[in-house]
Amino acid sequence: MRDLRVVRQAVWAAVPVAALLLTVTALPAAAQEAAKEPAYRAFPLIGSRLAVWAVAQLHLNFAAFILGVPIFAVIIEIIGWRTRQEQYDWLSHEFVKLIFAAFSTTALLGAFLLFLFVGYYPKFWTYMTSIFFPTYWIYALLFFAETFTVYLWYYGWEWLSGPRKWIHVGLGVLSNLFGTAILLIGNSWVTFMMSPAGVTETGALKGSVWAAINNYTWMPINIHRLIANIVFGGTIAAAYAAFRFLNATTDEERARYDWMGYIGNFVALSAFIVLPFAGYWLGREIYAFNQTMGITMMGGFMSWLWIIQAILIGVLFLGSNYYLWLGMERIPGSERYRKYVPYMLTILAIGFMVWATPHSLIVTLEEARAMGGTHHPFLGFFGVMSAKNTAVNLMILTTFLSYVLYRRANRLSIRPWVVTGMAIQWAAFCVAAAIVVFYGVYGYFVESIVRIGFSVYQVGAVLGAIVLVMTIDIPMFRGAKSTGTIRWGRIPARSQYVLILLAVTFTWLMGLMGFARSGIRQYWHVYGILRDTSVDAVTPALGYAANMITTVTVVFFALVMFIFWLGGLSEKGKAGAHGAAAMPVIAGGSEDPR
Repeated sequence: MRDLRVVRQAVWAAVPVAALLLTVTALPAAAQEAAKEPAYRAFPLIGSRLAVWAVAQLHLNFAAFILGVPIFAVIIEIIGWRTRQEQYDWLSHEFVKLIFAAFSTTALLGAFLLFLFVGYYPKFWTYMTSIFFPTYWIYALLFFAETFTVYLWYYGWEWLSGPRKWIHVGLGVLSNLFGTAILLIGNSWVTFMMSPAGVTETGALKGSVWAAINNYTWMPINIHRLIANIVFGGTIAAAYAAFRFLNATTDEERARYDWMGYIGNFVALSAFIVLPFAGYWLGREIYAFNQTMGITMMGGFMSWLWIIQAILIGVLFLGSNYYLWLGMERIPGSERYRKYVPYMLTILAIGFMVWATPHSLIVTLEEARAMGGTHHPFLGFFGVMSAKNTAVNLMILTTFLSYVLYRRANRLSIRPWVVTGMAIQWAAFCVAAAIVVFYGVYGYFVESIVRIGFSVYQVGAVLGAIVLVMTIDIPMFRGAKSTGTIRWGRIPARSQYVLILLAVTFTWLMGLMGFARSGIRQYWHVYGILRDTSVDAVTPALGYAANMITTVTVVFFALVMFIFWLGGLSEKGKAGAHGAAAMPVIAGGSEDPR
């Protein structure tokens, strides 16, 4: 019966993939027919733009999940394979299990989105097909290959254990290579719409399709989305663990899902720390391609969007740190580091306020006259990028310090050079902070084109400090004495709500940044090449966009909660399965991947 159920699940998973392949087969004929059709059709009630927006965002959310989760799942499996610790193998298996319902949902939403493009924006789709049709086949075949590789990876977990474990790990790595290739192809279509390349002024392709793929923003978005997908997958997996923790009935279950939530948050936080740097690169390339587009994004009608972004990222920073500080309560010996928490909270709070300070205020005429303009005489200094870059880099350094203190909370190094090592680490923090502050202040006294380059020095200082500190910390605490076993499961329930908050906030942030990326094209399908002449050719106001993003986020999490519920339901009544009876007991200490 179990084998029959596995076959049935695989068949159902193949249905949307097969549908996608059939759709790609029919694309040339559909494109020819579309050329005879009007450039635009109106979707009933809500309009075509809104329909495409909603379906595309849902599709991208699920796609980010199925691309992000396998990345750290295979890393965790490799750790378990090399250390021979069963709990890592179980955890990797649990993570991979989460993506199955998301696979089918992603493919179905992708097919639906394709139908919307072909049916309601036929001229746009005809043009995109004329440029990128060779990539459509590769994309569909890669999706097909990834789906069945992941299924073989999951259902071959027991079969390929023991001496054949290397084959199983290889399947996990292969599935991630397929997934990354899918990401790169999909990004080429999106970035071509932002920064078209390899075409004439009339939009005709010059040479090979590679010139269109390798446009200004393709590689920055590849890096940015890859990192963001890892963060997103980690937050969703941590939210799943929080969901299971809050519904646990035994101490053993709570310990298991507390540990699982910590791992998910650890992976998400590790990637989130470097995510802003990828965002800087993307913004710089947008300016390099077209300064008008960059000014529209940062200084035009979208400038207030970045205040909303600052609030959301501030929530992510504060929430991640708060979770780590709560987690220290379950670690004996962490008391000696808790005295630093108020100082770190102060830096995070001040950085949050600076980052959320607008440059131009919405004020009445009387208030503007009292201030002498729309810029506040004092707060206006904190509304420019010099202050904001300084604030975010100091927040990243502080978050990294929180992690370092958590990592060594119950450890006492036995290395004879521990004092020297710690002195170098503290010096690295201080030097990095000094460089960040120096260039932040100096930026007020130079031209904007010079000031933009200072962010590179600030980023380099922070990344250099992170690399140097970890290079010293790992060998310094290898084989360290323990001050006590970590009491997994002994953590306040509010910590689990923090994990859920982080998942919701990051999902909302992804939607907001997607709106920013798409909205800067304004009334262009393909910027400067193909204009949108429909009645929907307008970038909506921030309030409208916020309502739309919130609705999509609510729908997404309703579907995710249903998937979580199915994940728990599938374990009820099982005995001896990999998920239920084989769940390892998480005792502490050696099971912590710090």
